[in-house]
Amino acid sequence: MITAAALAEPAASLSGYTIGVTSDRRRDELAGLLESRGARVVLAPALRIVPIADDAELRAATRACLETPPDVVLVNTGIGMRGWLEAAEGWGLAEALRAVLSRAYLVARGPKARAAIRSAGLRDHWSPEGESYEEVVDHLAGRGLAGLTVAMQLHGESQPEYTEALRAVGARVIEVPVYRWAPPVDPAPLHRLVDLITGRLVDAVTFTSAPAVGALLRAAGTTIDPLLEALRTDVLVACVGPVTAAPLRKHDIPVVAPARARLSALVRTIVDELPRRALSLEVSGHSLTLRGHAAIVDGDLKPLAPAPMAVLRALATMPGRVLSRAALLRALPRGADEHAVEMAVARLRAGLGTPGVVQTVVKRGYRLPT
Repeated sequence: MITAAALAEPAASLSGYTIGVTSDRRRDELAGLLESRGARVVLAPALRIVPIADDAELRAATRACLETPPDVVLVNTGIGMRGWLEAAEGWGLAEALRAVLSRAYLVARGPKARAAIRSAGLRDHWSPEGESYEEVVDHLAGRGLAGLTVAMQLHGESQPEYTEALRAVGARVIEVPVYRWAPPVDPAPLHRLVDLITGRLVDAVTFTSAPAVGALLRAAGTTIDPLLEALRTDVLVACVGPVTAAPLRKHDIPVVAPARARLSALVRTIVDELPRRALSLEVSGHSLTLRGHAAIVDGDLKPLAPAPMAVLRALATMPGRVLSRAALLRALPRGADEHAVEMAVARLRAGLGTPGVVQTVVKRGYRLPT
């Protein structure tokens, strides 16, 4: 149990909530930020980054940039920029590449890309406010690209719609593939996260890249419709920025994202949003608030197992009304029987530790008296 005084502290702002993390490279950092605020975290990397420093395509793209120096270079990611320079160092081409880049109009799509440019001793010239590719294309097209060469550092995979948009306004485009996305070494945690989302056993899921969204949807397989329904209704979807959110919005999934693409800002957004969704009511003279896997009773947070929490949530959606065992049975996992309902109610009462909150109505069922 977490007391009212402790619950008021920032360290407990996410206590009672379970949050899925799909990031791989920075999963420990994001998980640590969430756990420091009291959240229970489910780690389920959707993809992993595979550097391709020895890849023939990257070497060929680098050679193309040296032979035909680009007028514009679009730096999509910090890790990509650093990886490109590191690969060039291994080939003995780092100084030549840096010289070419220093003469180009450098576009940093976000703050991490900008930081990587500056750490390499180069100067960025422009960044899109919303960090979107559409803004980049519009900005460059407005400057005039006819007859110019644009080097585009890819974000894990080819993005033909933007490459074609640049070519349509007269640019010659060199795609620079610095790394690729690959499936996780162990896919089991991702499949488990799909089940948890579908079963409403996580309260939020975070994404830090658009490809991770696609990986989660592919992992759902034949259960994609229940997954999408859960994401549209009960599970908060939090993305680090608008580019990451774009594929979710195409599925009509509401998304929250911070104004700046930072992990700390993403966590603050979740801290602001999740408690707003909590259901609060007065029951028999007691204040009751439902969080993901816990109830706050008169200011004290009390964790509950999934079955008692499911029963409490069903009763709380219709306070004062009597719900039969059969009705409550529908809130429990498949395969449960009416005896399981009685056990869940007993565990709920024990977990709440407050007499009178869950009332038995003889031969009819249970209710939360108002």
